Amino acid sequence: MIGRLNHVAIAVKALEPAAAVYRGALGASVSAPQPLPEHGVTVVFVELPNSKIELLEPLGEASPIADFVARNPKGAVHHICYEVDDILAARDRLRDNGARVLGGGDPKIGAHGKPVLFLHPNDFSGVLIELEQA
Repeated sequence: MIGRLNHVAIAVKALEPAAAVYRGALGASVSAPQPLPEHGVTVVFVELPNSKIELLEPLGEASPIADFVARNPKGAVHHICYEVDDILAARDRLRDNGARVLGGGDPKIGAHGKPVLFLHPNDFSGVLIELEQA
């Protein structure tokens, strides 16, 4: 069911200093910031040959990652994103196997313009999982 690793997301207090580390010290290509009001974050993507790193910054005080960043002010891994061929079939299979889909279970459009869903971390060894339509 799951496909390739799309990205690993790291929540940070401020995008620019974090992006500068990847750009400068690691010599990576970093995208321009992209606000995602529906998700309450602003993101940049660090391009890797086989995947991406997503850096997320809270967009406003009501951001769903604001508390996470407050608990991890230096930044921390927030979630892992896997691609799936059919997000609705994946959702239904996961639910049939007892996994909890967050946010009511209806996909939202993510940063890549594709439908995404999030799965409860307690069902996946403490890791928040994002599924993205391939």
